[in-house]
Amino acid sequence: MAGFKLQLLDLEADGDLAALNPATASEIGAVAGGRVAIGCRGSLYGARVILAPSIGKDVVAVTKTLYDRLRDCSLVEVKPLEFPESFDALRRRLRGEPLSESDYKRLVGDIVAGFYDEAQIAGFLVSQVFNPLGSDELSYLIRAMVETGVVVKFPEVVYDEHSIGGVPGNSKVALLVVPIVASHGLLIPKTSSRAITSPAGTADTMEVLARVTFTPQEVHDIALRTRGVIVWGGALGLAPADDIFVRVERRLDIDPTTQMVASILAKKLAMSVTRLVVDIPFGSGAKVETEDAAVGLASLFLGQAKRLGLTMRVALTYGGEPIGVSIGPALEAREALETLMKGEGSPSYVEKACSLAGLVLEMAGVAPRGQGYGAACEALRSGAAYRKFREMIEAQEGDPDVKPEDIRLAREEFTLAAPRDGVVSSISNRAVSLAARAAGAPGDKGAGILLHAKTGHRVRKGDPLLTIYASSKARLHEALRIIEESNAVVVEGVVVKVLP
Repeated sequence: MAGFKLQLLDLEADGDLAALNPATASEIGAVAGGRVAIGCRGSLYGARVILAPSIGKDVVAVTKTLYDRLRDCSLVEVKPLEFPESFDALRRRLRGEPLSESDYKRLVGDIVAGFYDEAQIAGFLVSQVFNPLGSDELSYLIRAMVETGVVVKFPEVVYDEHSIGGVPGNSKVALLVVPIVASHGLLIPKTSSRAITSPAGTADTMEVLARVTFTPQEVHDIALRTRGVIVWGGALGLAPADDIFVRVERRLDIDPTTQMVASILAKKLAMSVTRLVVDIPFGSGAKVETEDAAVGLASLFLGQAKRLGLTMRVALTYGGEPIGVSIGPALEAREALETLMKGEGSPSYVEKACSLAGLVLEMAGVAPRGQGYGAACEALRSGAAYRKFREMIEAQEGDPDVKPEDIRLAREEFTLAAPRDGVVSSISNRAVSLAARAAGAPGDKGAGILLHAKTGHRVRKGDPLLTIYASSKARLHEALRIIEESNAVVVEGVVVKVLP
């Protein structure tokens, strides 16, 4: 039905909502929880229906994102939406049939328009868990995700580094890599997601220090001025289907391999990246557990890079324990800032960041092959990376004079002590990640876990092993329960056996 007045619904929601008077909803055949298509002049967008008796019978009230899309419409049409035209393609994908390029264009376009609910999107994502996309399908999906959003163009070669994640403490690596690369004059406008299944995403960690939500034009201008930025991709309209997919993945605690590849490469292409280093950590408790699996995933990335015109190098990195000593946005921001200011830090953190940054420098010809690591480490030691990071923070409306001790941590804390003399023999990625999330990360940026000893460190009975920072006493107790029941940090006695 046409002729509805548009009104802003003053309500924050996860997804677009349309509030209708119950009588109006009944008249047009819409039901609470169902979906309607709303639009004018041939442009339609989907929204989930809620019923509100206070809404006028000739009014539809919508949440802000949808209101901004429709605000130029003097009147809008509203009609029930059962199954969009692309639903047949989704049905075929659920049956395990391959889809065509045009299928993916329609499917992704309808998802971005809001014509699918979360259950239907979840079906598409779960289908990839049991039936991964083939090479052609994956390319079609990536291109469709790029084409349905904004593309930020730059007048020069664009570089980037991206990790698939899955290892606690990994989100802070980019806070070293980007300023190191940018300090050499290369353009590295890094977009990042928020956490999906981990205690912190790079955007969550950078947001502790500076603003990460900008318009595409703002990112373009800041990047050309500072050479490096670290921003949240979700605010830019880049490959917008990805943000919808991530929201559903987070609720299911899944990250299908082919969808992960599509997510990363679509966002990079939307930022006009043509030179990319991909980091694949592998090890016990990581997203990828074996070297063979890491090699297989690297082949998938490299195959798509060739199809999409990207120059790419893939680094397989050790992911058998947390990176550095911090897990959680504020703790990781602290560690990053301390490392940049001192020019040194936790060996696992510094080595990984310098290795990845070095590969970018080699790719650009700034350093000869095999010498990028040294050039990256020198930028860190000399303070060039810290000076560049200060520029980035200021450009992103943060305080360039911020000190590590200025960063607020969650108010509840508990330190777990070593139960015996010995050596730390293992730290469980999975347990530490679950415990940090239970403590409140990343929702409470101050929550997380600080490690006082890493694998191979000798400890005495009573020495601190880790400190949990939590947003409440209840969360603190739950995080501690996970740590203790899962034996997250194992301390082995030095003397194994005495004979005779």
